[in-house]
Amino acid sequence: MITINPFSVLSEFIPSIAIQTFVVAMIVLVIVGTVIDMIHKKNVKYFFENAKKAKKQATRTVSTGKKASILIKTVASDILTTSELAGKRRLAHLLGMYGTIIFWVTSVIMIFCYSTPESLTPSILPLLWHLGAIMTCLGGYWFWLFLRVDVYSEAHPWYRIIQADLFVLSLLAASTFGLIWSFLQSSNINGWNNLFLI
Repeated sequence: MITINPFSVLSEFIPSIAIQTFVVAMIVLVIVGTVIDMIHKKNVKYFFENAKKAKKQATRTVSTGKKASILIKTVASDILTTSELAGKRRLAHLLGMYGTIIFWVTSVIMIFCYSTPESLTPSILPLLWHLGAIMTCLGGYWFWLFLRVDVYSEAHPWYRIIQADLFVLSLLAASTFGLIWSFLQSSNINGWNNLFLI
């Protein structure tokens, strides 16, 4: 199961170009949606005005090297290791974040480079694809079921969904259905193997 490229099996039913077009369309829609959201919420205007205000209030100038050093430290500390979180929340976030990145990157590689039935996919790619999906599920379900702050502190039920939860839930749905889809494909159960593709 975990050594089979599910996209090359899928290309026996759906042409590779259709799968690739779908991925490109989704990337374009995410970019367009993000730009529309930024315009609607006026995020860019706020950040530029805030940067101008901070520049006027600055008491000293910082060299380009120092700015680069601050940027590298911020990326390494705050983004790559989510240092603002602690303990179990941090571990759940790291599992979900890196799992999703691995899942997405290997999906794109397998769809654009190895999605025909004749292509031989390097065995590491399906392994990483499955590992990424499993990591996303572990981190996401751990967060969703046990670590959400409002569930404990505000006595809300675990199944309460607000708009902020939709991103995590969409990642969980994609990874969970991807794993089920892969399992059913490798089991060769006719009819069921494409049910979870949808």
